[in-house]
Amino acid sequence: MTHARVPDTLWFTRCPVPTATGVAADRGWLAREFAPDGIAVRSLQDADPGADRATHFTHALPGLFREGGNVPALWARARGERTRLVGLTWIEERQVVLVAPGSPVRGAAALRGLRLALPRHSLAIDFWRAMALRGFEGVLASAGYGLDDAVLVDVPADGHRGQWAAELAALRRGEVDAVYVKGALAVEAARRAGAEVAVELDALPDPVHRVNNGTPRPLTVHQDLLDEHPELVARFLAVLLRAADWATGEPDEVARILGAETGAGAEGVAGAYRPGTHRTLHPDLSGTRLGLLARQEEALRAHGFLPEPVDVRAWADPEPLLRARQLAAAAGPEPSPRPVP
Repeated sequence: MTHARVPDTLWFTRCPVPTATGVAADRGWLAREFAPDGIAVRSLQDADPGADRATHFTHALPGLFREGGNVPALWARARGERTRLVGLTWIEERQVVLVAPGSPVRGAAALRGLRLALPRHSLAIDFWRAMALRGFEGVLASAGYGLDDAVLVDVPADGHRGQWAAELAALRRGEVDAVYVKGALAVEAARRAGAEVAVELDALPDPVHRVNNGTPRPLTVHQDLLDEHPELVARFLAVLLRAADWATGEPDEVARILGAETGAGAEGVAGAYRPGTHRTLHPDLSGTRLGLLARQEEALRAHGFLPEPVDVRAWADPEPLLRARQLAAAAGPEPSPRPVP
């Protein structure tokens, strides 16, 4: 271990989805853990306007912990950023294929030959497009088909406000036959558009067909932080483990936190996340989850989203999470009362 200067600030970033990071941040436990060391813990999402929020995707900030979609995380690693994978979660976050009101299309096999919407955003890594592509790919594969058995329609998405707004507008105009959406805001967007559900991906029995940006969802840190301050990394992860433990007994509080994290109302949260989601926030590096992430890496690379291969198992470092489990067990559970802001 090197004796590098202790950082003044640790940063965290997470996607607007269920995460132990979001729970721990809401409870104030991350700030409390490091306050005695004189280390501030700050959210990239809540930082000053001048903060480089692009590091949520590039992970170019060495003091950053990221719990978010695997498309940007794999892309950052494929570009050469020295990140390490220290945990994976698998949280069923409603994924559906929507069709126009009155459409007879129902079931995965019915997508064969249809026009499927693929959004195109002007982003360094277009994870929205990757999600749609992988969603349709999983659905078609579940029925024994491939993407070549459908018609992929580019939908320019720049300038549209709201998630899936461009695709749902194309659906209304009759330019496409089906749109992939996921998560809490998707439930609300579908209702506003009057769209109907043709396929529930969550109902597909093989998890391989549900692999996408958030399944599995990686927890990553920078190699520099891990090399210079491994104990800080372990302590941070231990807080997340204790937050995940606390969440198992607090479904109503987790639903409240999810509403704040996703920006969705109670209907969106209830519609997007299965009962029991509050018990699924613990990260691990099981062989099963690593294997599913490796499948995602292969598919993303095949579709041109990754500039170089990523060896998922070599990327993973199990030591920080092992140490975090020891620290969490020694510390015991977090207190239940919500801290006063």
